[in-house]
Amino acid sequence: MSSIFLVRHGQASFLERNYDKLSAKGEEQSRILGKYWVGLNVCFDRVYCGPKVRQRETARIAGETYKAAGLPWPEPTVLEAFDEFQAEAVMERCLPRLVEADADIRVMHRAFQNARTRPEQFKTFQQIFEVVIGRWAEGKLPLEGIEPWEDFSARVQGGLAQLSENGSSGQQIAIFSSGGPVGVAMQKALDLSTEATLKAAWMVRNCSYSEFLFSAGRFTLSTYNATPHFTDPEFLTHR
Repeated sequence: MSSIFLVRHGQASFLERNYDKLSAKGEEQSRILGKYWVGLNVCFDRVYCGPKVRQRETARIAGETYKAAGLPWPEPTVLEAFDEFQAEAVMERCLPRLVEADADIRVMHRAFQNARTRPEQFKTFQQIFEVVIGRWAEGKLPLEGIEPWEDFSARVQGGLAQLSENGSSGQQIAIFSSGGPVGVAMQKALDLSTEATLKAAWMVRNCSYSEFLFSAGRFTLSTYNATPHFTDPEFLTHR
């Protein structure tokens, strides 16, 4: 039996021109996670990450704490299978026309525009995000040139299967990815619907980890969305 620790990246740069970079808080979240694992002497046989900057940087910063403590940290291997779905592109392509055509989304969008504090912005954006991504994932908003949800889900599940078939027996593996792939891993473990998979993905906190046990033909959830490394509520973020 092997184990996968699937980590969501640290807080990215929400509402900035380039979302795909860690915020200062995201960098500190990554550092805290690494130090927590070092304190427990948690070591990994393999480390993987998705190709996004926020995913790779989370792995790099966590790894620095291992190196500083003199513990082994395998060089992370980038796997496209653990990239996030194209959420930003879906929102950019769909939201303008939905604001025009859908009264409910128009109300939510106005609330977002009128939000004055960061918590209000996070809350109102998330409401819009869940509705738009939910419709897209259900196939109600087909978009040419954007990987459909079904293909995304198959890609992530294929990556998980690849690890179990790639000489990983008895190993402990870390994967630094995003909320979407964590949700798909939950789908694989619990046979969830697309709707339930998305609900699981929305709950995943920045730099939390979910542990899955696997062997040939078996993939089981052990721990979901764990954040014992954050003793300060300030670091319990979703965006």
